[in-house]
Amino acid sequence: MLVIRAAIVFSGNIFVEESLRIDKWLWAARFYKTRRLATNAVEGGRVHVNGQRIKASHRIKISDVVALSKQGYKQEVVVCGINKQRRPASEAQKLYRESEESVAQRELLAAQRKILNQGLPRTARKPNKNERKEIRKIMGKSNG
Repeated sequence: MLVIRAAIVFSGNIFVEESLRIDKWLWAARFYKTRRLATNAVEGGRVHVNGQRIKASHRIKISDVVALSKQGYKQEVVVCGINKQRRPASEAQKLYRESEESVAQRELLAAQRKILNQGLPRTARKPNKNERKEIRKIMGKSNG
């Protein structure tokens, strides 16, 4: 039986592998809190590599382009490093480089959401039990 493993390369103060599963990389780069969430995003078609829909077991390499759709935002990043362990956020940010168009689009969407949320009514406190019942009745939801 022949076992092939990815070579480990030393880059700065981080040991990186030449390739890694996409779900593991998304978790290590801190795009998702758990590997399960990363796997669900990949399986749900919200992650593409080099323009292709992929499976969670797909191995990514340095210089691959990863497109993410998360909470209404779309990010496009280039893989700059691969680390199989989840490290602090300062190190995780070194694993990718986000495109300028992606950053501009995210900032624009954030500003639009902020403007839309300004029109929503603000209450001084949370609704009490009776007010929650009334809200549920108006919304047509059950008491469960």
